[in-house]
Amino acid sequence: MSTTHIETFAAPRIASERRPDGSLLLRSRDQLQAHPPTIAHAFRAHAAQHPDRLLATEPGDDARRELTWGEARAQADAAAQAMLDAGLSAERPLMVLSGNSLAHLVLMLGAHTAGVPIVSVSTAYSLASSDHAHIADLAARCEPGLVFADDADAYRPALAAAVSHGAERALAGPVAFGQLLATSPTDAVERAFATLDPDGVAKLLFTSGSTGSPKGVVTTHRMLASNQQALAQIWPFMREEPPVLVDWLPWSHSFGGNHNFNQVIFFGGTLHIDHGKPAPALIERTVQALLEHPPTVYYNVPAGFALLAPRLERDPELARTFFSRLRLIIYAGAALPPALWDQMRALAHAHAPREVPLTASWGATETAPAATSAHFPTAPCGCIGVPIPGTTLKLTPSDDKLEICVQGPNVAPGYHRDPAATAAAFDEEGFYRTGDAVRLVDPDDPSQGLMFDGRIGENFKLVTGTWVTVGSVRTGLVSSLRVIADAVVAGHDRTDVGALAWVDQAAACEACEEPGGQIGLDDPRLRALLATRLAAHNAGAGSTARIERLLLLAEPASIDAGEITDKGYVNQSRVLRRRAALVEQLYAEPRDPAVIVPDRS
Repeated sequence: MSTTHIETFAAPRIASERRPDGSLLLRSRDQLQAHPPTIAHAFRAHAAQHPDRLLATEPGDDARRELTWGEARAQADAAAQAMLDAGLSAERPLMVLSGNSLAHLVLMLGAHTAGVPIVSVSTAYSLASSDHAHIADLAARCEPGLVFADDADAYRPALAAAVSHGAERALAGPVAFGQLLATSPTDAVERAFATLDPDGVAKLLFTSGSTGSPKGVVTTHRMLASNQQALAQIWPFMREEPPVLVDWLPWSHSFGGNHNFNQVIFFGGTLHIDHGKPAPALIERTVQALLEHPPTVYYNVPAGFALLAPRLERDPELARTFFSRLRLIIYAGAALPPALWDQMRALAHAHAPREVPLTASWGATETAPAATSAHFPTAPCGCIGVPIPGTTLKLTPSDDKLEICVQGPNVAPGYHRDPAATAAAFDEEGFYRTGDAVRLVDPDDPSQGLMFDGRIGENFKLVTGTWVTVGSVRTGLVSSLRVIADAVVAGHDRTDVGALAWVDQAAACEACEEPGGQIGLDDPRLRALLATRLAAHNAGAGSTARIERLLLLAEPASIDAGEITDKGYVNQSRVLRRRAALVEQLYAEPRDPAVIVPDRS
């Protein structure tokens, strides 16, 4: 069926209310419509309607392994029965240590069917840790009835840590998983499904833990289902054209595990699991997946687009395939650098058979995750949009910023076994306090949307006692230099402001007249260009916005290490803490040769 006549966006209708205390309430005038009570209900309905449709694929040794909707239903029921037989319950959840896979998908759907909470854990806690303290901590706090990993050898130490700190038993490897799927479902599965409570716990999803130990967000079935219904209302084409995703975003994070995974299930689509990541060594995996399975909707973080865009430019076949049926490109809460925004729009214009909007949304783990969306074609770069149906925003003055607070059926009731953190997370009206700041695109017209404005608590003082407003400094720097993809601002208790930055290879190659190539971080052309642009940036900046030293980063921001937050933007405090040695290098005296300073000639 041709769907070119179906609008991509439903035009937003926003109601606003200004209060005497300076706060501003925003909500959609479109009420949230009726929807399946849980993701499990949506899954079973689609499995019955089109059992032979492809649900998911994953890379295999020779070819992609495939799973149809009908096969997934049978396997999920078997997994649900095995969980019930093992005594899993709301108090004894399922914990998954390994990454995105067909096995993980089946366990997720089986847990939803049986009413068993699932705890999907970042693979970094298992594979990049020497002491597995995070795994031990999570197991002690969650007391899982079963811990699963798809590779018994790679995850053996992490599994042992989980079992020794509260997990009842472990299951690892394809043979053990196959034995689980051999379980014959009984009426117990149907009874468990029939008694699913929309307000029951579907997941415990741990935040990136930018400060202190990660908090377990209690994620209910209602949160997940209502969030997808809101997307159905703002993106009407989804109902008629089930989404096809090629996606790497980890299911241990809300963006990949709630937003994208559930989108495929809710709308009856297909998910091609991408084992690539936004890193130079892994981008070819993503390219291959896109060549084999062109998506209808594509999600990524800015670092991912920075690596993909130059490949699209120099490979017309890849570009034609990628854009061949694309309806929407979505980046996370961080703004794309303007040069990258323009580059992606130009590529879409050149290769797509229809208009392909490049847009953004915003949310948090605690909002399941979507709370805003720029579902209108005029949104500027960096606009996170307006509240989605069912969600009310309260913009509360905090010093010179507006903190965005959220209320709605997509908002978590609190944190797992942490009443103090739960109480601190909500204001006196029950709005979830995100700690994120926003500003209005047009102060006189809230329907024009919001711009992300950094974190409330990320600003710092120089040794002079002068405050540095990190959000505006970072945005100004990225815009001025035009060849960096993102940056973090340093200088707490220092004499001047510095920055660590990632290069936008496509923009850098163009600026250095190296089209289709690769610019090294020590390339004299790039260093000279940055020194000149730093000087121009500083000439028009105030004392706390001037960048006096810059160090380029080779390692991309890591979502597994919490350097990219669940909301999709760079976690300023986590990057500075994880890369403390580079901050010291940035400020070392005598100056390190790798540090770039403004051209003073």
